Amino acid sequence: MTETILVVDDEKDIRLTLSGILADEGFLVAQASSGPEALERLEVSAPGVVILDLWMSGAEQGFEALARMREEYPQVPVIVISGHGNVETAVKAVKSGAFDFIQKPLSADTILLAVNRAIKYRRLDKENRLLRPDGDSSLIQGPSPAMSSLMKTLELVAPTTAPVLISGENGVGKELVAKTIHRLSPRADQPMIAVNCAAIPEELVESELFGHERGAFTGAERRRQGRFDLANHSTLFLDEIADMSLKTQAKILRVIQEQKFERVGGTRTINVDVRVIAASNKDLEAEIARGAFRDDLYYRLNVVPIVVPPLRQRSEDIPNLAKVFLERCLAANNLEPKELDPGFLTELQKKPWPGNVRELKNTIERLAIISPGPVIRGTPPEARETPDQPGRLEGLDEAILTMTFREARAEFERRYLLAQLKAHGHNITQTAESIAMDRTTLHKKLKTLGFKDWVEGNGP
Repeated sequence: MTETILVVDDEKDIRLTLSGILADEGFLVAQASSGPEALERLEVSAPGVVILDLWMSGAEQGFEALARMREEYPQVPVIVISGHGNVETAVKAVKSGAFDFIQKPLSADTILLAVNRAIKYRRLDKENRLLRPDGDSSLIQGPSPAMSSLMKTLELVAPTTAPVLISGENGVGKELVAKTIHRLSPRADQPMIAVNCAAIPEELVESELFGHERGAFTGAERRRQGRFDLANHSTLFLDEIADMSLKTQAKILRVIQEQKFERVGGTRTINVDVRVIAASNKDLEAEIARGAFRDDLYYRLNVVPIVVPPLRQRSEDIPNLAKVFLERCLAANNLEPKELDPGFLTELQKKPWPGNVRELKNTIERLAIISPGPVIRGTPPEARETPDQPGRLEGLDEAILTMTFREARAEFERRYLLAQLKAHGHNITQTAESIAMDRTTLHKKLKTLGFKDWVEGNGP
């Protein structure tokens, strides 16, 4: 594949000279006369290498362009050239992320040597990322029929461009399934971009996904690429997509269908080639029925539905998973070698595991740290919790203790508000007064937590 080199210099003669040298060696050449113009070209198509004049209308513009390129396009090597070079400038440029520094006047041999080194570096970096073992892939493999069937489906769908919808309980490994699809796809040479939809505030979600132009809103001091931008020619994973608003869902539907969008505050249409993989732990058909999820987006995403089975339906995989988690924990914490007692592994296979693989991982890590001796046979008596034990978290079931802090907080809020609503006869105004919360804030919180019927006055 012929590499494209972007030459950025405010002197036309230098641009033409460098373009001629590079074209004679078989490279495709693009030109820009300023930092902002170069960044606009990068948005359209990232080149293999950038040659950047550091002193364009002052060094500040060159260093600013270099910083933006390294932040937004870290995979593109930038060779800096300058006619005002000294050791201090060269050191600063390299520390700012420049691949190489060349002082003017330029020689053809020096430029070609630097360009070829940069191309070789980029290719080696890409190969290393592809060859780097995926330590998590073993977590969605195993001897169980359920996982064997899942892997066959992933191998069939991965080479295509079809959208994928992954469903399953919390902790089953939906993101690992998405990573496996990406790793087996033709897009694997680019990083998969992941977005946790539940973690982005509603007022920032569009900027996060589509980017924004400078001045689009207070605090938008410069143009910013969104996740769809970053996932161009790659895969975008939208985790917990059901937590997005209907407005944002509509915009995502349009991008999936048309493969184009506009940034927040912008008018220029940006074309992309993005494969979308979405995931949710909710019953999306039920969400559609209660008006919380768009049916057209559901049918667009559900081209290839994949259901990740809970751990209780793949108990044959538990011994292998437990051993993997133990090995990782021992290595990460520099602990003495330990092994799992066969009888204990059998007991693990009998548990229901409401927190699924995440709960199993936490259990094994806890035992690896606190169990004495080289063999883990279960929770030591001194570590077992009793109702009278100080510090016990009363009322928390085992599933909550395996959740992340964000998930546990949301679950607590759901239970707390439901109990308060029932205690006040399902009256939102009285409930808000009782818990010292503004009524409007309570409305928003109930909608966020999924109690849409309460807000509309249709609660029990």
